Amino acid sequence: MHGRLKAGHRYSVRVEPVLLYILGIVIVVIGLAVSIALHELGHLVPAKLFGVKVGQYMIGFGPTLFSRRRGETEYGVKAIPLGGYISMAGMYPPVAAGGKARTSSTGFFQTLVQDARSASADTIVEGQEQRTFYLLPVWKRVIVMLGGPLMNLVIAVVLYTVVLSGFGVQQVSTTIGSVSECLLPATSDRQDCEPGDAVAPGAAAGLEPGDELVSVNGTPITEWEQATAFIRESPGHALSLVVARDGERIDLSATPFLTERYVAADDGTALEGADGNLVTEEVGMLGITAAWELEQQPFTAVLPAVWSNVTQVGHMILNLPQRLIDVATAAFGPGERDPNGPISVVGVGRIAGEITSIDTIPVVERASYLVGLLASVNVALFVFNLVPLMPLDGGHIAGALWEGIRRFFAKLFNLRDPGPVDAAKLIPLTFTVVILLGGMSALLIYADIVKPISIL
Repeated sequence: MHGRLKAGHRYSVRVEPVLLYILGIVIVVIGLAVSIALHELGHLVPAKLFGVKVGQYMIGFGPTLFSRRRGETEYGVKAIPLGGYISMAGMYPPVAAGGKARTSSTGFFQTLVQDARSASADTIVEGQEQRTFYLLPVWKRVIVMLGGPLMNLVIAVVLYTVVLSGFGVQQVSTTIGSVSECLLPATSDRQDCEPGDAVAPGAAAGLEPGDELVSVNGTPITEWEQATAFIRESPGHALSLVVARDGERIDLSATPFLTERYVAADDGTALEGADGNLVTEEVGMLGITAAWELEQQPFTAVLPAVWSNVTQVGHMILNLPQRLIDVATAAFGPGERDPNGPISVVGVGRIAGEITSIDTIPVVERASYLVGLLASVNVALFVFNLVPLMPLDGGHIAGALWEGIRRFFAKLFNLRDPGPVDAAKLIPLTFTVVILLGGMSALLIYADIVKPISIL
């Protein structure tokens, strides 16, 4: 009996990281589903407020798993959780004002256009023609289509607030994180201390991990860089240190050693000289490093962080063709993936699984990273859906704005009202965009399986 208990214990230890990995994926899947549901809600609410008949509100694509009809709208979930949609009456206008959608076909793309018009006409109930989407004023159509992306933006702002002002951001503190036993120059072939190495001055002075630096030579320390400036500039000179330990203040004295370190470039990497060798400099060192701590940020830091993420996603979309070429090169070749490049839902799930399965960092930090990951996904949904191509929301918005511009100039020059923009004519372009998006998704999913981006 005792042996079986021990075997069971070994089994639970082995399985726990796997369960945590799965938990991370489940959390992200649920988070994505909620984000998609709220995105479609952003379309649904204004559409109903403006009187448009909404036949369906669906999360996912493909076969319907379950649904329930409330009033005139069917609410449900479909099998493929890669998006969602609402079905509004009269998304496309008839061929001419007062006309009916044609059903004859003369070619593949013409068939697509006519099928779109026919499907749109089928959603219009006799006697409720005024409840169609295409008859809404331009500004109302823009609000309906903009509602989804704006909902993702709101979600991102809320989640960024939780991350920055709730959990906080990892920042260098004035607390000592580690104390080295000895000091080795940057050019040393060794990484570990050996008997006979001189004790590092920080350890010799009695500094301990967890000590909070209060002052150096009488100067109050509010940032770690203040302390390192004193240390670098004082090799061979004793420094008077005051540290807080277990609620008490302790006076210590430490004399920095003169030793070599690599010079850091502006991006934080080691600076390389003209001869190709890394540049070193001699500075004073005690052999101590700072601890990183979560520091809550003010609410004023949220919007700049969101905007920074928006610009990053926008830059990626503008360079998407080259980014996808890089992904394909890495996926089908020996190269590595760009950690800042595009990833699929599969990649997001893998990263979430890795985060939750890391048992060497606190649970709070793992939770913060997951929330931040979902915030970034919502920023991506916001920006991507604003791309002015059908079937994305930005394509519908662009069509409505173009109609508004045409009608404005027609009225300005006393011309005949050009009527609604025939968005159905863009169905061939929409078909092409869908194929390209499908190919992009397939490539990213394949890359995230065979050459995943890892945070470990």
